[in-house]
Amino acid sequence: MGFTRRNFIKTTTAASFSLVMMPNTLVSKKAKKRYIMTVNGKMEPSKMGLSLTHEHILVDMEKGATGEIWWERETVKKVVLPYLKEIKSHGCKTFFDFTPSYIGKDVRLLKELADETGLHIITNTGYYGANNNRHIPEHVYRESPVELAGRYIRDFKKGMQGTKIKPGFIKTAVNRGPLSNLHQKLIKAAALAHLKTGLTIASHTGPAEPALEQIALLKENGVSPTAFIWTHAQAEKNLSMHLKAAKEGAWISLDGIREKNSNRYVSMIRFLKKQGYLNKILLSHDAGWYTPGEKNGGRFRGYTALFTHLLPELRKNGFIQKDIDTMLIQNPMDAFVIKTRMI
Repeated sequence: MGFTRRNFIKTTTAASFSLVMMPNTLVSKKAKKRYIMTVNGKMEPSKMGLSLTHEHILVDMEKGATGEIWWERETVKKVVLPYLKEIKSHGCKTFFDFTPSYIGKDVRLLKELADETGLHIITNTGYYGANNNRHIPEHVYRESPVELAGRYIRDFKKGMQGTKIKPGFIKTAVNRGPLSNLHQKLIKAAALAHLKTGLTIASHTGPAEPALEQIALLKENGVSPTAFIWTHAQAEKNLSMHLKAAKEGAWISLDGIREKNSNRYVSMIRFLKKQGYLNKILLSHDAGWYTPGEKNGGRFRGYTALFTHLLPELRKNGFIQKDIDTMLIQNPMDAFVIKTRMI
């Protein structure tokens, strides 16, 4: 039997219950106003403008599992700032940093970059289970979905890493193939946290099998698939699976855009548009990746291929400005607005 809201009420303590799940009081009158959560606080969704919805500033795949922040922020900023200023010149206003905890998330760095560039930068809470759980801290193994959800909720209410900076979405990650018990727990925790906070759940996924499993698990726990972003969906070659997830209400994130793969992205986008689901597409690069300890941050990849390569190809293939604005402006607003989405 799945971890349903009814089971939750029966099995959790009164204290945990008041912290995590009270559906009848999830949305107060004050909370009904739509907003996005940036590293500088709440923002009206209409101010987002053109958004890159899956990028990275810094990623520490080697030492990140310790949770330690050991790099010099000023050194990082010298490398990264020109790339962020470059996307502003292309009209980008909002930047989603998808680096999670235990792989190098540094919310103070993100705030400094936001303040110095004028970009709206959005960060996350959650745990990264892909890469065979290499970046999962020990407490995740022993804690229940309720306890993990409580951590996400505290991040949202109190702030992260000793600051008042709050997450704008939940980032999690699963391996390819069927969901393990641990990864099911991560999704259940994300579902419980969503029901309390309204944070959208973005999951590093790839192929359709785990994506559809996650959608089913969220529904089982009372969360609408409209709260779920299937990231790296471009890894699934069977486009009918994109359509299946979109019909459920999930967001299809095509986030590996590079200079040389525009034709493939045009095909994926054109397919969903033809089926009437242009309004479920998110586009980005999954680029950046400053690597601490490597000279000049290693092979940092910029964030402009969407503007310089993909958009011209889309226009050549009959896409009009309204289509582009739907994917880059309207869809990010709808996907990331803080809103509880229950079945």
